Amino acid sequence: MIIPSDRALAVELIQDANQNGARLTEACKELNISVRTYERWVAEGGVKKDQRPLVKRAEPKNKLTPEERQKIIEVAKKEEYENLPPSQIVPKLADQSIYIASESTFYRVLRMESMQNHRGRSKRPVQKLPESYLATKPNQVWTWDITWLPGPIKGAYFKFYMVVDIFSRFPVGSEVWENEDAVYAEELIKKAVISEKITGKPLVLHSDNGSPMKAATFQALLEKLGITKSYSRPRVSNDNPYSEALFRTMKYRPEYPHQGFESLEAARAWASKFVKWYAHEHQHSGLNFVTPHQVHTGEHIKILEKRKEVYEEAKSKHPERWSRSTRDWSAHQSVALNPMKDQQEIE
Repeated sequence: MIIPSDRALAVELIQDANQNGARLTEACKELNISVRTYERWVAEGGVKKDQRPLVKRAEPKNKLTPEERQKIIEVAKKEEYENLPPSQIVPKLADQSIYIASESTFYRVLRMESMQNHRGRSKRPVQKLPESYLATKPNQVWTWDITWLPGPIKGAYFKFYMVVDIFSRFPVGSEVWENEDAVYAEELIKKAVISEKITGKPLVLHSDNGSPMKAATFQALLEKLGITKSYSRPRVSNDNPYSEALFRTMKYRPEYPHQGFESLEAARAWASKFVKWYAHEHQHSGLNFVTPHQVHTGEHIKILEKRKEVYEEAKSKHPERWSRSTRDWSAHQSVALNPMKDQQEIE
């Protein structure tokens, strides 16, 4: 429904365009209305108001009577139903051979009477948003996780621990052990902090809610190292996307031994080879196709600038082959872990 002021403006614009030589059909098309609609608006001179709100329509045959509507309100206010939602009220009434209206009708009437906000003594459910962190350079935010590698027999697995920097996607630490244990996690984090030479510097470490991640001794180590701990929401794997994506890349490698590793040593050897490939050879799509190691050391800046020069030179030689600008080879400026969404988008 177009409000009167907008309707008057549309008529004025169409008439002005028509008087200046534009065809009426084309002028109406620009405003996404038909010529017939325009002619109806100006049929009686001036701009006719929308008549739809003024039309008297027959009431629908299935409309509730005032008595039925009042009955719904009275039932919902009864002591035995005051804390129940319509989904439970309606079946209870049916057990007593009583039918007033459907569940959806109950909900609609109660909403209109502001009686459906939250029934009962329990707290209103609150959507918990994931923790969000922004990295603008390496070694500001790490994520880590543990995945299972198949062992020599069915049901036996080795545990692959991996810590990755979200800005560079560089694996700053990895180990393979026979089981999950907070002791191994502590050793891995200490080695990673030492190798990256960031002892005492601000760092966020994100993980899921596994037992090694939540162990008291492990959390005590993080506090000792000055590391801010961050956790995914329960049963939400998307809150730890960088670790999950890395493991997916690993398990879809052509040489991944789906039949299983013969021993712990074999699993460690393969994992070491994969980490080396991922860090130094894999051109990551999320990094504009440079390797994690190049981003981690800052080498990617010159590499991407060189690519831009190559493309600009190619365009200058054959400009007719380029309908738009050259490919964007800019280096990324930041990476967010679970970026905050606008509240309206969430709702």
